[in-house]
Order: sequence, then C-alpha cells, then structure tokens
Amino acid sequence: MGENETGPLIVIEGHGTGLEQADSAAIRALLEDRGAVLLRGFATTVEGFAALGHSLCATSVFNESPHREILGDGVRVQSVNLGADPFPLHPELAREPWRPDLAMFACLDPPSVGGQTNVCDGIAIADNLPAEVRRVLEGKRLFYIRPASPELLRYWLGTEQPDDALLADPPATCPYWFRRARDGIVRGFTRPALEPTLFQDQPAFANFLLFARDYLGIARIPLLEGQVFDDDMVDAIRSAARSLTYSHRWRQSDVVLLDNSRFMHGRRAIAETSERRIATYFGYLKGIGRRAGEPFEPIWRRETFIPPEKPNES
Repeated sequence: MGENETGPLIVIEGHGTGLEQADSAAIRALLEDRGAVLLRGFATTVEGFAALGHSLCATSVFNESPHREILGDGVRVQSVNLGADPFPLHPELAREPWRPDLAMFACLDPPSVGGQTNVCDGIAIADNLPAEVRRVLEGKRLFYIRPASPELLRYWLGTEQPDDALLADPPATCPYWFRRARDGIVRGFTRPALEPTLFQDQPAFANFLLFARDYLGIARIPLLEGQVFDDDMVDAIRSAARSLTYSHRWRQSDVVLLDNSRFMHGRRAIAETSERRIATYFGYLKGIGRRAGEPFEPIWRRETFIPPEKPNES
C-alpha cells in the first residue's frame, strides 16, 4: 500500500497478528520521524489496544470530555465522543496544560457512511500559512484563560479560598497562574502560537483555536498575546489547514497513532452512530520527563492522571 493512499499515515501491516505483538520500537521510530502511523491488518481488541498504549507510554490521561464511555483496562481506554457531529481539527486536550504526547485510535466497528477521521500535520500548516500570518504568529504566545472552579483550586492549591500570596506564588508543580477577577478567580497558561513539536525542531500550528471557534463558538480561547484572533487570520489558518487535511476512511481493526504535539485530528459527520465504535488512548511517551512549558515534575508524567474537574467542552 502506497503512502498516497493513506495520506500522511505510514502503514505497518499486521497480517492477522495481535496488537500485543506489534513492534513498539518500530512504531516509536516512525512516530518520531513522521508523526502519524496506521496499523492495518492486526487482530485488534480493546485489551491489545491497551497493551500497545502501555508499551509506548509511561502514563496516560483520562479524558473527561463529555459523551465518552470507558471500554476497558481501568481508565486507559475510552470511546471517542459518541455523538454524530463533525469536529474541527484539534490536538487532543490542547485546551489544558497536560496535553498528551500520543493520541491513539482503534476501529472496533467501522461506519458504513461518513465518520472519517481527519488528520492534518501542524508543521505543514505552519509552512503553508500566508507570509503575513506567519510573521504575526512567530514569537507570539497563546493564552488559555478560564474560570478556576473550587475543585481545581482545591486540587492544585490545597484550598478553595486561596489568599493573594498563594495565588501569586502557586506550588512549582501547578501548571497554572491565577488572578482575581470580578466574578472570582481565573486560571491560565500559555503556549507558543507556533510551537516546536516533540521530535522536530520545527514550529507547528497545532492548538485549540479551530475547535473553539468552529465548534464551540468561543472567540476568547485561546487569545493571541491577550487579544482575540482577527477573523481574517482565522480564515487564513482554516483555509491552509483545509487544503492539507487527509480524511481517513476506517477499516475494521485499523489503529491510528498520532504525535499529538504535531498532528491535529477531527472527524466528518456520522450518519449512524451505532455503526461507529472507535477506542481511544491518550498517553505520555516513555523517556520524556518534561516538555518545555510544563511545570516541575508534572504529575501526568508520573502517574495515570484524572483531571480535577469536568470541562464544559469536548
């Protein structure tokens, strides 16, 4: 099977073997080099999928986005969002500081109509942005600012009513900064607008902007240097991404693995949700103790991480 038939996904054929027998070293090497891998022809089970994730990752994260179900192996394997809506491109959990390194998807039941998963290389997006848009984004930062719930404050600061000194100087392990606002406390973190990926010294456009704007209808997440993205700039980014997006039509037992620091994914509308059953695993690759921008000894790289609050968006 040629590369063109599967877009950016580099194919490893399984010839009927179980995912437990997949060569994790070869998969890791392809993820580092190309960022997107398709395992095709393996005997895919939830248990084998979990075992593959465990072989590649030191820890995993529980995705508390709504409309998912736990499929097996504790909280490691979940379904995708079970709705029928199309989803714009996004890296998994890019709206939070604990964005996983690896996004894995396994097709347990393929849809007969629709439901393709869209995949787009953030390095390619950055390289194909109009020169003026690229110039504006270079060296700039994205700000993710949202209200801080009592549960979040208690988890990271140890109290639901922190004083000003604690807000100004949270523990080194906390991934947020905090400010008092008119209606309470807000928390925030920042990332580069064009952020180098895990394995390439090249900037990528891979963040939450298109999902927030095109699905949630939110203009203030993220902000660019504290300002709302200009609509014309969003149009230019959207257009560049659209021209580079590959739509993967699922076959039974396909497994797709993405470098979540580099590739964004989304999906087309689903005609019949009962036909489409896709498993997910989101994890932190072995050998990576801390990424740039992460706090001291990030808890999500030391143990399976369950976020302290349920988000309002996918």
